Amino acid sequence: MRAAAVHAAILSTAGALVLTLAAAVPAGALPATPDTPGTPRTPGTPGTPRVPVSSPAGPADGVARALGVRTAAAEAAETGIDWRKCPAVEHLPTPVECGTVSVPVDYAAPHGDKIDLTVSRAKATGDAGQRLGPLLYNPGGPGGNGMSFPLYGKLVGGVWKRLNARYDFVGFAPRGVGRSAPLSCEDPQRFLTGPSTSPRHPSAAFKRTMNERAAAYAEGCARTQGSRLEHYTTPNNARDLDVLRAALGRRKLNFLGVSYGTYIGSVYATLFPGHVGRMVLDSIVNPAPDNVWYQANLDQNRSFETRWGDWKQWVARHATTYGLGRTPEEVQRAFDEVRDALDREPAGGKVGSKELVAAYLDTGYADSAWARSASALSRFREGDPKPLEKMAAPEPASAKGEENGNAVYNAVECQDAPWPREWERWDRDNTASAKVAPFNTWDNAWMNLPCAYWKTTPSKPLDVRTRPGQLPPVLLVAATRDAATPYEGAIEAHRRLAGSSLVTEKGAGNHGVTGGNKCADEHVERYLLEGRTPGAEAECAPRPEPRPNTKQTDKTAPVSNTRATH
Repeated sequence: MRAAAVHAAILSTAGALVLTLAAAVPAGALPATPDTPGTPRTPGTPGTPRVPVSSPAGPADGVARALGVRTAAAEAAETGIDWRKCPAVEHLPTPVECGTVSVPVDYAAPHGDKIDLTVSRAKATGDAGQRLGPLLYNPGGPGGNGMSFPLYGKLVGGVWKRLNARYDFVGFAPRGVGRSAPLSCEDPQRFLTGPSTSPRHPSAAFKRTMNERAAAYAEGCARTQGSRLEHYTTPNNARDLDVLRAALGRRKLNFLGVSYGTYIGSVYATLFPGHVGRMVLDSIVNPAPDNVWYQANLDQNRSFETRWGDWKQWVARHATTYGLGRTPEEVQRAFDEVRDALDREPAGGKVGSKELVAAYLDTGYADSAWARSASALSRFREGDPKPLEKMAAPEPASAKGEENGNAVYNAVECQDAPWPREWERWDRDNTASAKVAPFNTWDNAWMNLPCAYWKTTPSKPLDVRTRPGQLPPVLLVAATRDAATPYEGAIEAHRRLAGSSLVTEKGAGNHGVTGGNKCADEHVERYLLEGRTPGAEAECAPRPEPRPNTKQTDKTAPVSNTRATH
């Protein structure tokens, strides 16, 4: 599933590495373009670029692609960004501005086919003398759209408002997402059709049907995308980030990545260590090559089961409010009874067991979903299906965006790394997973199954790693009970990114820590504004437990899609 949290503050929902290279280039093997001293020019104005073009690539990058990034970055630095009023389709009010940045589909052929990435900006609101330049943001996914990031300072407030006083907030839609050459693999209305079933113990016939659907979906992606399909990768997303840096007229990249955005950041730090300014990675994907992506999803099943248990315990403690049981086991039985009832008679003709499970994944992403989820289940058992219908029914208006996010998710994860091609392996591994993590194992398997039928040849993942002194301090932020990005990933990233600092929210599971924990926010703010980390490691107490039967607003920024993966 795509890794992402859902927070009601702005958004609710929206949904790996082709590096088969002939040669490796060690960092520093290509000379950097000389940089002209002085103030960087204003992006969007003509003149000689005063920012470095793309540098020496990392150890696993090919010569052709390394040179291709340099070429694309030089062109972007020269062209800049023509900031204008945002198109109505973006729903971004003035003073937010929008523009585009051209990137190659294939960095080995920088003068070939191009993609125009859409970008958005809210200028820093504070004193001009205190401004720190642009802060780029990726919300996760793969398939998440960051175009709404410029709104965070005003609509979410808190740490985001304070950061926006000194940083220009710059969002963008990665390749294939939104209006950035949108990727689609099937008719959106068909993709979001409900009701659907999610059997706890799928039969052999059901498994055959899901394999047939996965194969058809993979065929649809290949048919609609053609030769472009192999270029939707995390390394290309990182290369695109470096072209964006150049287009903004900056020598260094300041970046905040959440969820899957942390993997883009880790790959960027490996490929372009000399271009890293200040980088925050929040809710961290495990970058170990053998974890990307098949094992990551199996690990995620277990972490979601843990968070599902946290929610059931909380509901049981508030049995007098919700009446769903006084033990986690009783709460599970109440949920299963509703699940079975929806398969007999879907709520509103739209919500079956699959829609129910998908909606209740929100409990794993954010504590702010706990009360409304418990209340909807309770109301349904009392004879009122409306709250559950509102929470779980597919929304036709969102079909295009949902299908687009899912298509990009599959394109990136299936291309980034090898996946098993034999159904027997999938069946064995997910049967074992379902015994210990029954809540979401099979639905997660069905979401990823197109990778077993993908029409391109994937590559081995990049070995994310930096040497001591190669990278400025990077700030890592994670919660120990995060479901979408298990905490072990933060430990692994801390080990691989030399000199990084890890801030841990102990005993908490919200996905996307920044904006929801005062202690963590202070570390993030101090680092981004002053460049100071708390040392190798620091711990924060968990945020307060949610209150029952209340409508809560989580001030954590939204992290892409509910059906997320990392």
